Amino acid sequence: MKNKNWAEPNPYWANHWQHPQYRVISIEEAMMIAMQQVPGHVVKAELEYDQGAVVYEIDIRTHDGQKYEVKVDANTGNVLRVKLD
Repeated sequence: MKNKNWAEPNPYWANHWQHPQYRVISIEEAMMIAMQQVPGHVVKAELEYDQGAVVYEIDIRTHDGQKYEVKVDANTGNVLRVKLD
């Protein structure tokens, strides 16, 4: 069995929607943007492909215990939706 050289580019990931080339802002930036909309602390943050766009879904727990889902466009940084979860 041939050893896989992990430095070789994987053509699948090079064109996959999760590849960094398809997003402009980092997950840390998305969390900061989301917390400007909903003050609290982040309990979950993930990258998703939603209706043809790459978005970050950020779950925030507020200080009074409510949980909100904030969707942030990974290219523009625009808040797409704030929803009480």
